[in-house]
Amino acid sequence: MPPFDRSARLPAGKLPPEMLDELLSALPERSRRILTGPGVGEDAAIISFGETSLVAKTDPVTFATDLIGWYAVHVNANDIAATGATPKWFLPTVLLPEQTEASVAESIFAQIREAADSIGVELVGGHTEITVGMPRPIISGAMLGEAPASKTISTSGATRGDKVILTKGIAVEGGSLLAREFGELAMSRGVASEDVDTAANYLFEPGISVLRDAQIATAAGTVTAMHDPTEGGLATALSELSTACGHGLSIDAESVPILDECERLCAALEVDPWGLIASGALLICCAESSAPTIISALKSEGIYASVIGDVTDSGSGVMTHSTGEKAKPVARFSRDEIARLFTELA
Repeated sequence: MPPFDRSARLPAGKLPPEMLDELLSALPERSRRILTGPGVGEDAAIISFGETSLVAKTDPVTFATDLIGWYAVHVNANDIAATGATPKWFLPTVLLPEQTEASVAESIFAQIREAADSIGVELVGGHTEITVGMPRPIISGAMLGEAPASKTISTSGATRGDKVILTKGIAVEGGSLLAREFGELAMSRGVASEDVDTAANYLFEPGISVLRDAQIATAAGTVTAMHDPTEGGLATALSELSTACGHGLSIDAESVPILDECERLCAALEVDPWGLIASGALLICCAESSAPTIISALKSEGIYASVIGDVTDSGSGVMTHSTGEKAKPVARFSRDEIARLFTELA
């Protein structure tokens, strides 16, 4: 990756990948017990405990205000699931603005408890405080999981010739956020109230969790890598996947499912769905022979899935193609589309 510009002013969202890569490369050599450490595109750390591996992840929720506790549990559990592990224990750091009503804290804890119960996760610790200068509640969660040592998967595991599968479609989390945070604006621009209501419910149907997606896929076939498309959307997730595995990706843009209501919200709010935070979908790389079996297994459990592309030669980057058009590099987003929208409408 090229060096990052140290004079640049950083926008809201993830660090630029070239900056993150350089910062991580300066870390000391890791111990042999760390099987998967920090790296661009890796969802979680995998640490050896002999026959069992501990999988650890931390992730904040900074965009959502409605149902923030529900988001926090599932976005962290998703990254554990993407390694083939089972999420087990959760520790949230809950930061609340001054003068927050006590009922808000109570509601957030209820959301965390309900979400954790829904996937068999225990709340084992954390921290809560009222924080000076906070514009809205923020939760930074830490999730721990475990898996047999031989069963863990890293994003770097994808190999040339693998098929790339996407479950559900884009953007589950982003579509819900658009509906919940900007629903009235979208309706003033012609989006039907029924579409806003349906998208707001994406958190539950088709659902923001990818735990079942990952478990079904790994049981059905040879999965080489999985990645949860979060901040920066599908476009950023594909770039992260390519960076982690060191191979290119060839993506058929017409095969990428965009959820109907999300597409209409994006059009009204002038948002590109490819750059919209997309938790709830799961990228799965698998052996070509396993793709039909994995897709069939997912669909039999009510989870839509489709092949959207292939893993190609190293160094070729992520290329998208559509009928009648020349292949082109996947779009790059300096920040998530929801972060851009929050900034522009602030």
